[in-house]
Amino acid sequence: MADTLTAIQGVRMLACAPDGAKLTGEREAVELIGETMYHGVEWILLPVERLDDNFFQLKNRLAGHIIQKFVTYRRRLVILGDITSQIEQSSALTAFIYETNRGNQVWFLKDLAELTARLEDMQPREPQ
Repeated sequence: MADTLTAIQGVRMLACAPDGAKLTGEREAVELIGETMYHGVEWILLPVERLDDNFFQLKNRLAGHIIQKFVTYRRRLVILGDITSQIEQSSALTAFIYETNRGNQVWFLKDLAELTARLEDMQPREPQ
């Protein structure tokens, strides 16, 4: 399955295929960012299956380095999938995800319904 362009709540994004190459470092992150630039989108929907297990080990700083690339290049990243087992093993990871989800640059979300709700909340409301 290939990465595809999609729209959710009117937001165009690159939806990465779950079975694609894993992000194991900054180089792969920059390549993925380049794809979004090529397609003219700023959002990347990345299934959790595409992340190397080391991503969730905060002590090696891989998550920070990868996320920093997305922030630097002004690309929004949505990591989609169940990471319950990873957060159960690390209170630091739990805190990291909580803080990350408070912003608008990088989100860790369980499913498309949660993403749809977050995007809907970002839409400007019509005055009543």
